[in-house]
Amino acid sequence: MDRSLTDARIRELETRLRERLRVLVEETRQILLRSDQEPYIVLAGEVQDVGEQSVADLLVDLDLADVDRHIEEIRDVEAALLRIAGRTYGVCTDCGGDIVYERLDAYPTAKRCARCQSHHEKTYTAPGEPTL
Repeated sequence: MDRSLTDARIRELETRLRERLRVLVEETRQILLRSDQEPYIVLAGEVQDVGEQSVADLLVDLDLADVDRHIEEIRDVEAALLRIAGRTYGVCTDCGGDIVYERLDAYPTAKRCARCQSHHEKTYTAPGEPTL
């Protein structure tokens, strides 16, 4: 394991991850509560023309996209916390090498070393993105 990834640093990163999880859960809860109360949900059923329908649909889609992003990040944070509990935090899931502290400090949910992450991004691009 990377010698700069001390137990104290892991505890500090764990604290940051737990705080981020708390924030994400609360933000997701707020989005879902707000979506139940916002008038555009009602408006979507009472629109008069295609323009109004488009705006109502867009507002609903934006909330859903926010929830999707939050859920994805919640999964990443929970996976990182499980790696900490299993004492595999800081170990690349692809090559088994070290993930340097600087990378984890910048991106606490990192599960790959920089080299493997670069390879992963080149090999598995996001849906809908062109590849060369």
